[in-house]
Amino acid sequence: MGQITVLTKATSKSKSLRTTIPMGIVKQFNLSEGDKLNWEIKAEGGELVIVVKPLKEKRGGKHG
Repeated sequence: MGQITVLTKATSKSKSLRTTIPMGIVKQFNLSEGDKLNWEIKAEGGELVIVVKPLKEKRGGKHG
């Protein structure tokens, strides 16, 4: 089983929810405040699965 987090209201007037990203995931993907996450819903094996991918902007320099 993966890590478990709890959803809370984003604001008192909003219907949106928020959660905390566990530190292990933050470190694994080198996430920082202000980074963006892309949320997708996919059907796999008769279930709906949420796939979350970090969107990291390339910041100068050459890769490879």
